[in-house]
Amino acid sequence: MGGIEGRENLKTILPTMHGLIDRRMLVNFHVQPEVIRKLLPPYFRPKLVRGWAMAGICLIRLKDIRPRGFPLAFGITSENAAHRIAVEWEEDGEVREGVFIPRRDTSSALQAIAGGKVFPGVHHVADFKVRETNDEFCLQMQSRDNSAFVEVQARPASQMPATSVFPSLGEASEFFARGSVGYSATNSPNSCEGLELFTERWQVEPLEVELVRSSFFDNAKRFPQGTVHFDCALLMRNIEHEWHVLPRMTRTGNKNKDGLWRHTRRVFFEMP
Repeated sequence: MGGIEGRENLKTILPTMHGLIDRRMLVNFHVQPEVIRKLLPPYFRPKLVRGWAMAGICLIRLKDIRPRGFPLAFGITSENAAHRIAVEWEEDGEVREGVFIPRRDTSSALQAIAGGKVFPGVHHVADFKVRETNDEFCLQMQSRDNSAFVEVQARPASQMPATSVFPSLGEASEFFARGSVGYSATNSPNSCEGLELFTERWQVEPLEVELVRSSFFDNAKRFPQGTVHFDCALLMRNIEHEWHVLPRMTRTGNKNKDGLWRHTRRVFFEMP
């Protein structure tokens, strides 16, 4: 597997975005690694937990999102869904980790217009139906292009499911905290655009999932029967955060002397 040719310490004209994670549900599945590998760009490999690859859906409501330093009046609120796969890659001779995001959906037309052009990652416009209290979370998402559908019903829980690959909430929390770097699919199969999430604090609680449906994970052609299993769900609430733009990850057209693809990373709107 080829590596990344270095982390470029360059600035962009894109501002750091600041706001509040009002609610974030991570609905997770453990998947046979050979199935997940088929869904990844060649510069990523699945990050395994006890022999399983991890994938899932991030259902996040963002509030007051605005460039850092701007007043609240400039903030926007949106519901968002991101299908994610935990991955590793080689960079500067080191193993790094994060998530690959094959699809993003949003209730915000502004985010959909800017995604992949001004802001990293292609975003699809979707309709969200949410019914939420302190002890009940019901969410439906249907994309306007009819390519993606998600439905989740969950309640707070006192412990992790017995069927999870994680023996404790602490281990699950640590694993997903390391997935703060996310690379989203673009319109080019040879490049991904990145964001890194910084939170004021990292605190999750387990959820008991009563219903989960996903056009992505329920697709038998993508995930043959027995290759994907619900693992666990985690909840975050009311957390200040920032999104930092990362250099783009690109596969070049050349191979190195070992016959492996080399990869480069570059930034949007490079400045001196």
